[in-house]
Amino acid sequence: MDLKRVVVTGLGTLNPLGNNISEFWSNLEKGVSGSEMITSFDTSKFKTKFACQVKNFDPLEHFDRKELRKYDPYCQYALVSAHQAVLDSGLDLEKIDHDYVGVIWASGVGGIQTFMEEMRSYFAGDGTPRFSPFFIPRMIADIAAGYISIRYGFKGPNYATVSACASSNHALIDAFNLIRLGKANIIVAGGSEAAINEAGMGGFNSMQAISKNNDEYKTASRPFDATRDGFVMGEGSGALILEEYEHAKARGAKIYAEIGGGGMTADAYHFAAPHPEGFGAINVMKRTLEDANIKPEEVDYINLHGTATPLGDISETKAIKEVFGEHVYKLNASSTKSMHGHLLGGAGAVEALATIFAINKGIIPPTTNHTTPDPEIDQKINLTLNKAQERTVNVALSNTFGFGGHNSSVIFKKLVD
Repeated sequence: MDLKRVVVTGLGTLNPLGNNISEFWSNLEKGVSGSEMITSFDTSKFKTKFACQVKNFDPLEHFDRKELRKYDPYCQYALVSAHQAVLDSGLDLEKIDHDYVGVIWASGVGGIQTFMEEMRSYFAGDGTPRFSPFFIPRMIADIAAGYISIRYGFKGPNYATVSACASSNHALIDAFNLIRLGKANIIVAGGSEAAINEAGMGGFNSMQAISKNNDEYKTASRPFDATRDGFVMGEGSGALILEEYEHAKARGAKIYAEIGGGGMTADAYHFAAPHPEGFGAINVMKRTLEDANIKPEEVDYINLHGTATPLGDISETKAIKEVFGEHVYKLNASSTKSMHGHLLGGAGAVEALATIFAINKGIIPPTTNHTTPDPEIDQKINLTLNKAQERTVNVALSNTFGFGGHNSSVIFKKLVD
């Protein structure tokens, strides 16, 4: 069958670098750090006392108090960014066929704040089970997709993707596939996370996964730097409106980019560590290029997973050398996690927005906070260190890899009629 083309017609975000797309893109270009000391809970006994948090967000500006009782922060972020994307898309909600509009939303852990608060209340009591009737709906990872569909009456495919830090790319790939197969005309796709709390920070500390560089918290997210000591936790959301090309063209929609293809693989190696030779990452990038019918030498930019973990950064740079050969020295690559932190299940969505920024603005967002080269990482690779670089970007690849060995990559292209 003839596969339909899929384009991006709307964007929205709420993340540590901005509460909308224009703020995010501006700070991305400037290399702003989203990291700050945590004030939402007492960190005095925690090894890590900082994170990349959403700033100046008042949920009461978006929801009334009664409505807010239903929403965990991860769901609040989802609803706000999805609303931005719907508005940005210019969709006429009275004219579109709601039966062919879907929502596929990702989250790695869902309502962890809600779970923690309910358990704290229960164990502080006398053992009588007095749980909120909203406890389970607030906690589950699929509820954001459900609430977005309820808000707009979207009755097409509706579910969540959960694959740790690869979750958002899986959401984008599923949305892309459903539209190109004709199962939907439009899908709201993205991801959100809100795990900067005692459980989230304590759990990742115990895994030795996040940075403990409290003295230099502003620059602690250091992908590919020899002094890196783990990722910096981020929170927030990213939303994209994916639409069938002819449908978008017929309504005169603004088109940010075309989705060329997507790939999904598993390391089948370790529950948390990447394969040291990057085999899963190699396979997923090859499959993505094949799906998009793109040659390696056509790729201009790679938004790397680049978490700043000691093993992960080495594995990923080995993988891109294997996939791209000598062309790896001609393209640009960067890790925007150096600025907005690691949004876990929301990472792929926010990094898709950063990738689309590179295509639309002709500017490569930088890998910031780099001072010390790592001898195990090829220094000839252009990691766009510390400062944004101008470059025409026609084809860009975005990588996400998650605990459990999940790998997902997406290709975005400049639209060519």
